[in-house]
Amino acid sequence: MTTATLKDIPSAPFRSSVMQIEPQWIDYNGHLNMAYYNVMFDRAIDEMWRQLGIGPAYMKERHCSTFTAECHVRYLREIHLGDPVQISVYLLDADEKRLHTFEELRHAAEGWLSATSENMTMHIDMAARKTAPFPPDIRARIAAIAQSHASLPRPEGVGRRVAMPIRA
Repeated sequence: MTTATLKDIPSAPFRSSVMQIEPQWIDYNGHLNMAYYNVMFDRAIDEMWRQLGIGPAYMKERHCSTFTAECHVRYLREIHLGDPVQISVYLLDADEKRLHTFEELRHAAEGWLSATSENMTMHIDMAARKTAPFPPDIRARIAAIAQSHASLPRPEGVGRRVAMPIRA
């Protein structure tokens, strides 16, 4: 691979293709079941990873991949069958082995925020099944994306934790 050029870098933030809710994903409450938010977040990350050069071809050719180490999802507004959705992915930070991302799932036509997902992803040597540094060419692409995303406002909700509200 060659050094990243600006035309090779996904938009800031990266925007997934528009996705449709599948009928089997609707639960008995009549809205998208919580598990399928993660399916859509994962599909969006897979789209970004392919542009970054760490998708399925990378795993096959270089025998490395990524694993999610931690994930925090917030469910903010219901999504229903027929609602088109699009996910924005922010690369918040990266080092030699990790990617810190934040995703926003929005109604694609109306723009309102339905859910967010904050993730820590690890680069894995699949032969050893252990963390490993990204190769230099991929690290350069990651750095270019991180730089383009650094100018964006930090999304609301980054760094949230699960806790009971403080009582006055």
